[in-house]
This record gives sequence, structure tokens and C-alpha cells, in this order.
Amino acid sequence: MTSRDRGTWGEALVADYLRKHGYTLLASQWRCRLGEIDLIARRRGVMCFVEVKLRSGTAYGLPREFVDRRKQEKLHSAAALYLSRQELDCPVRFDVAEVYWEEGRKPRIEYIENAF
Repeated sequence: MTSRDRGTWGEALVADYLRKHGYTLLASQWRCRLGEIDLIARRRGVMCFVEVKLRSGTAYGLPREFVDRRKQEKLHSAAALYLSRQELDCPVRFDVAEVYWEEGRKPRIEYIENAF
């Protein structure tokens, strides 16, 4: 499995997690000229832009640490464009979903609301 395949697999796991927790999934791998948003969901009137990070361990740091200032700025810009295209004016939140995966083990999701 390529790293892109693993990323898509991780995003599908998080999409299922969100649905089970009462979110409505609106888009996955939404792309625009400003970048990509892994998942876009809504729950209780709040629009959630979700960055998914899949890792097999924490030897190089926590997955959330890889959502640096530059990545956050790109996500903010892409989210603003998404909202304007959809003509939406609602509360917004940026979340990070950490997917921990090791061969032969069940994946574990740590979901961080309002991560940045």
C-alpha cells in the first residue's frame, strides 16, 4: 500500500468515526487552488474542517505537530474559499484527527476539536 493509499484509508476511518459521532460529512479530499482539505463535516450548526494525520508511531513526534503554522494558514485560506463558494456564514472549527496504525493492530483515532 502506498503512502497515498494509507492516507485515503485513514481519511475513510475518520469519516466513519465522524458519522458515528453525529457529524454529517460534506466533502472529502476537497481541492482548490489554495490546497486540500481532508474532510469537511458539520455538527450542530458548526462547520468542521478536519486535517487527518496517520502515523505508525510517535518516534518523530505527535501527528498534530505536523500541522504547523504554514499548513494551518493554507487550511484557513482553503476553508474561507469553500465557505464563500457555498455561500455559507456559520461558526467554523479546525480539527485534527490523529490515526495511529500498526501492522496487525486495530487503528486508534484521537480526535482533537478546535485544534487551531
